[in-house]
Amino acid sequence: MGKIKKVAVIGGGAAGFFAAISAKEHHPTAQVNLYEKTTKVLSKVKVSGGGRCNVTHDCQDIPELIMAYPRGGKSLTSIFHAFQPADTIRWFEERGVSLKVEKDGRMFPISDSSQSIIDCLQKEFTTKEIELKQSSAVKQLLKDENRWSLRLNDDQTESFDCVIVTTGGSPKQTGFDWLADLGLDIIPPVPSLFTFNMPNEEIKTLMGVAATTAQVKIEGTKIKTQGPVLITHWGMSGPAILKASSFGARELAGKEYHFNVRINWLEEFNAERIFTLFAEVSQASPQKQIAKFNPTALPNRLWHFLLEKNAIPLERRWNEVGKKKLRHLAETITNDRYTVEGKTTFKEEFVTCGGIALNEINLKTMESKQHKGLYFAGEVIDVDAITGGYNFQAAWSGGYVAGKLQ
Repeated sequence: MGKIKKVAVIGGGAAGFFAAISAKEHHPTAQVNLYEKTTKVLSKVKVSGGGRCNVTHDCQDIPELIMAYPRGGKSLTSIFHAFQPADTIRWFEERGVSLKVEKDGRMFPISDSSQSIIDCLQKEFTTKEIELKQSSAVKQLLKDENRWSLRLNDDQTESFDCVIVTTGGSPKQTGFDWLADLGLDIIPPVPSLFTFNMPNEEIKTLMGVAATTAQVKIEGTKIKTQGPVLITHWGMSGPAILKASSFGARELAGKEYHFNVRINWLEEFNAERIFTLFAEVSQASPQKQIAKFNPTALPNRLWHFLLEKNAIPLERRWNEVGKKKLRHLAETITNDRYTVEGKTTFKEEFVTCGGIALNEINLKTMESKQHKGLYFAGEVIDVDAITGGYNFQAAWSGGYVAGKLQ
């Protein structure tokens, strides 16, 4: 490829902004235009992490990092070697935005405001004289010998040496039709990162209660996750549930979101170990009320719920509960069962699995294998991750590599 004079980036999200900035950094004399079909840019950045923006995850080990990507995985190794979380942290800090690590590894700006990230990216656009064109939808991509033409919503056509597509995920496959027209293989999109609806389960009455060390299994699948589970007014959420939804995105879509989930509320224990604990408590504190003397790490409201689920009256004393009841209680705690009937998008963070098939892309450069000068980054490709800053990291890394225009 000769000297690059004009670059188009399509899509004004995290990957698009970073790809445009990277393109200008690597090709300072090139004209870089970013096209966004709406009047808003960086909308996911704004709402991420409850408005704080979960920028990345404090994972410095690439083999560990790639395990957070059900779609992508080892295929992403090369882009993470090129630009990993440590590079993200350094990039923002060099531009005056310091990040902090929370105990679960998620990273946020010290300001606790996504506006800090948005302002930083927009300032880079101004400094680097990148042209932002809003309300500019790209209707069609056309290859004309060694150049690309963009047909816009006003039927105007503009010509470029290179194009980087960063349009994000789409809830429907028709959102990828303009790319399928180029002969690209599109993996049908389905939702990822969602919470479980349990309309007929009484456990919803415990909304707000969280078990910190649970294990979640989806019946009839190999999906098994660990971590906190949060009970909500519609069912269950929390890291273990979201991780299960991410790894099971396509399989659970195939079940039309009707399935059963098994939960071990104390992931580090098995039923026999808990029964032994109960037997010891019965011996040591026989006169104590079972509701008031909770020997487990379960929140008390959940403890009471599970007692009632096993028909154990809350006023009963430990020595009044027979071994059979205690064994059933231990089995319920370690193998509780609930029916899921539907899903809800996690907060405002809509994530899909699906998009442009990875085998269409040279993942060392993010360039299309079929079409020279056409690059991709972000959720438009079949890459997505569990919650925790990983989806943004894939956007920064992919955008950075695509922007090199190698």
